Amino acid sequence: MTTVLETNDLTRKFGSLIAVDDVTISFDADEITSIIGPNGAGKTTFYNLLTGALKPTTGDVKLRTKDSGELRSITGKEPYQIAQNGLSRAFQVTNIFEELTVFENIRISHISQQNRTKELLTWTNDDSELDEQVWETIDLVKLNDVANTPCTNLSHGDKRKVDIALALALEPSMMLLDEPTAGMNPTETSRMVDIIKDLDNNTETAFAITEHDMSVISDISDRILVLHEGAIISDGDPEAVLSNQKVKEAYLGGVVE
Repeated sequence: MTTVLETNDLTRKFGSLIAVDDVTISFDADEITSIIGPNGAGKTTFYNLLTGALKPTTGDVKLRTKDSGELRSITGKEPYQIAQNGLSRAFQVTNIFEELTVFENIRISHISQQNRTKELLTWTNDDSELDEQVWETIDLVKLNDVANTPCTNLSHGDKRKVDIALALALEPSMMLLDEPTAGMNPTETSRMVDIIKDLDNNTETAFAITEHDMSVISDISDRILVLHEGAIISDGDPEAVLSNQKVKEAYLGGVVE
């Protein structure tokens, strides 16, 4: 297995509160890793430490960077620098340009990935190679039928796909997905799970997911990490983790379905 990202003794304190407690873990390229835990377990803080939105109190984060292919420390770097190095994040709340079309949103993200941000004001210029890359991304997230639709007219599920496409356009070595099926109906949830599986199989990107829907977790995960009070209390395959009594007691009041 190839390690894409690892943390060493990662800790974040807010005064006397320890939100992330001495977490040492690695993520491998060929696994979909789900991160679960009760509210307040430290999942969001952990993501924020990985992406540079928060700086750790102690500890280190290393990422297999796109330029070197080696694990290098990204601790202390700004979020945009970390994204450029290959770690992207799709948020629970969509972060898209509502008045632009799906195609236009994803095209802007590709321009950003190629360090061509000075061209954002002239993004309508013809560039067949760039447009081909955009269509490839659109195809990966199954948005072909709405590619020319303004995002404000999309369903909630399709907006989430656009958000994932924007992160995917950055060509990350690892992507963090924050509640990717939140607010979706069963049909949309099933489609999103299939898309994430397809992305895992057809791209070189590794995926980590936070999710409260345990049926999604059981279906999509190669591996599950359980956070409780900022610390990892279980790490392994879904069957072993979800049947662990310690996990059941920490999560949902002792019931994991």
